[in-house]
Amino acid sequence: MAQDFRARVTVKVQPRAKATRLAARFGDAYKLQLAAPPVDGKANEECVRFFAELMGVGRARVRIVIGLTSRLKVVEIDGIAQEAVDRALEHL
Repeated sequence: MAQDFRARVTVKVQPRAKATRLAARFGDAYKLQLAAPPVDGKANEECVRFFAELMGVGRARVRIVIGLTSRLKVVEIDGIAQEAVDRALEHL
């Protein structure tokens, strides 16, 4: 029986950083520094790539559901329980 898990993470992105990494936590959101610039969707692509790699899932299972053109974004990851994502982020 397949589980229909879907986790969400709120991030405030900082494009054009030296490296892509989670920098801090601010309440319910995380500060995500992105090495990519905010042009032609490059920062959004880097955000999706970061979470797919972090959670060990394909990029097709990660999408930005709120904030495509904003610094404040909500990223959704299919097939992963919210608790698993929360645990992974706590250790960064």
